[in-house]
Amino acid sequence: MPLLVVGSVGLDSIETPHGKVEEVLGGSAVYFSWAANFFTPVRLVGVVGNDFPKHYRELLSKRSIDTAGLKELEGKTFRWRGRYQGTMHSATTLSVELNVFGQYEPRIPETFRDSRFVFLANGLPSLQQRVLEQMKGPEFVAADTMNHWINEKKAELLEVLKRIDALILNDEEARQLTGESNLIKAARRLQAIGPKYIIIKKGEHGAVLTTPEGFFLMPGFPTENVKDPTGAGDSFAGGLMGYLAKKKVVTEGTLKQAIVYGTIIASFNVEDFSIQQLQRITLEDIEERRRKFEAMVRFH
Repeated sequence: MPLLVVGSVGLDSIETPHGKVEEVLGGSAVYFSWAANFFTPVRLVGVVGNDFPKHYRELLSKRSIDTAGLKELEGKTFRWRGRYQGTMHSATTLSVELNVFGQYEPRIPETFRDSRFVFLANGLPSLQQRVLEQMKGPEFVAADTMNHWINEKKAELLEVLKRIDALILNDEEARQLTGESNLIKAARRLQAIGPKYIIIKKGEHGAVLTTPEGFFLMPGFPTENVKDPTGAGDSFAGGLMGYLAKKKVVTEGTLKQAIVYGTIIASFNVEDFSIQQLQRITLEDIEERRRKFEAMVRFH
């Protein structure tokens, strides 16, 4: 079942203890789309400048990612430059150039508006609202956010939460948004606002799913070769939403399995820069790692 994602497409320059790359393919919609496409067709909505490398657009199209919603404007593509040090738990942003992304108003192609599954990648809450206004009754909507919007646009963000089914955010953001230090209490407060499901990412320590029925704890996959954490959260969300769209139904059971697949794909993503490792792997590789993961966490 086609899955719609609205988010950023950009060029990243990244430095980690394991190397350095310049202007590689990046952006939340890119990582999400590639991960989700292991399971289902993806419809991508975003914007690039007329300097966006043609081979990157072709790379996405060859992946069965529908780029009819990827608009090209006169100007430069969004760029991010960052550096990871030490344990690489978080990046230091060296520079951000919004360029055409800064003036972008998402316009959903008519052929995309019937998408049953929708993911609103991290972005201005008012734009996330306008995306939802263009959709024709999606069955399941999930959204991401970040600390900047919690600080600067909290009221608008809370309005978005009233209209979505699931919120995906990290532990720091959950505490910041609710004022609760305990993650379970934070998740319950967020559920009271609107989303039925809250998925709190804890980096290498996994994720917590809160449902109306209870909780589900998923550890992170113990990856030995972490080269670049960029896009891990977006690839996690992509794997999760892609699996749900494939199953065509959202239950506590399918959500748990979706989190497993999101965790596995994110563990591959961090093994190289940009989407390089995701380009190399197949669904068979994902299933093999899933089986290993299952053996690690099973107990009697």
